[in-house]
Amino acid sequence: MARKNDRQRRQAREKHRRQQELRAARRRKVRRRAVIGVSGVLAAALIASLLLTFLPSGSTKHTTATPTKSPSASATASATTVAEPAHHCTYTKTTAAAARKVSIPSATPDYTASYQATISTNLGKLTLNLANSKATCTVNSFVHLAEAGYFNNTQCHRLTNTGIYVLQCGDPYATATTKMTCSSTGKVGTGGPGYEYTSENLTGASYPAGTLAMANGGTADTNGSQFFIVYKDSTSGLGATYTPFGTVSSGLGIVQNVAKDGFSCQYIQSGESEGGAPKEKVIIDSVKIKKT
Repeated sequence: MARKNDRQRRQAREKHRRQQELRAARRRKVRRRAVIGVSGVLAAALIASLLLTFLPSGSTKHTTATPTKSPSASATASATTVAEPAHHCTYTKTTAAAARKVSIPSATPDYTASYQATISTNLGKLTLNLANSKATCTVNSFVHLAEAGYFNNTQCHRLTNTGIYVLQCGDPYATATTKMTCSSTGKVGTGGPGYEYTSENLTGASYPAGTLAMANGGTADTNGSQFFIVYKDSTSGLGATYTPFGTVSSGLGIVQNVAKDGFSCQYIQSGESEGGAPKEKVIIDSVKIKKT
């Protein structure tokens, strides 16, 4: 009987010990969960702190361009920056008819090529190095128009000599024989190829003497066929809103001599007040392209 009671007491003690161990194990488990939970909270707080430190809060603000003197119809333009050279170009048909019938350029430009253009005028030749790697779609369009004879037998219709110093060309409505009157009801100054495309190469754009750039209708997607040649630094007068797509390597003196004679009438087409028709006619006989 005594042995039986001893055995029962040992079993009770053993049961009590196991219960104590189970309780201790549960307490340790609970403590681990609590530590993990606190660690998770701290980790989340740390991550949030890092995100606040290294990421901007809210959406990025985009500034808009301010109006500037324009070598075309209106005041300002902006464009989304794209990687250059561009591998694909988008040309959109306009509601206005083309000043001279021409097809739309290929959407797949030869972005690896180098191009040189020679403009033959009644006053001599201008040689231009085209910036295909920086304004691929613009160069693609210019080369297309030149090879189609779009610029042949046209005259440069506008000269400016205050604030901005440019000679503007590329409108087939200004034919070689057109009498330049700067009429507000005439078509000269309004002509385009029947398509438009967006601006390029605007980041940090400047307009020193010898720059070849596109005129536009005042917004980033209104480039057509009209271009201008800067004969005197115009960076301070022009905002970075006109695609620079080449430089004059020879013949700039021709434009500078034309500029010395000034213009014969005030240019008022499409509301413009700067410049006018050059006193000395500049007739483009042809534009030849050399590709390497």
